Amino acid sequence: MAELFETLMLICFGCSWPMNLAKSIRSKTAKGKSVMFQYAIMIGYVFGICSKFAGGNINYVLALYFLNLFMVAADTCLYYRNRKLDQLRDEGKLSA
Repeated sequence: MAELFETLMLICFGCSWPMNLAKSIRSKTAKGKSVMFQYAIMIGYVFGICSKFAGGNINYVLALYFLNLFMVAADTCLYYRNRKLDQLRDEGKLSA
């Protein structure tokens, strides 16, 4: 039963990341984003992955951890791209 709840938690979190990625792509701005929050989430997923390996409980749930970690990492990369675009706009080198 615990595995089911863990799976449902990861699915719920996982549903939000594609929407967040789409918003980052469309908005082309890093304003309002917290990169420290994203790093904290990634560290949490890494600890979840480590827990699976340390406990010898390697199953399908591990794939959800990796998938979510990948999506947050992709959004973090978009944060840095968008921050650069914000800087270029602020310098007048890029139109809004």
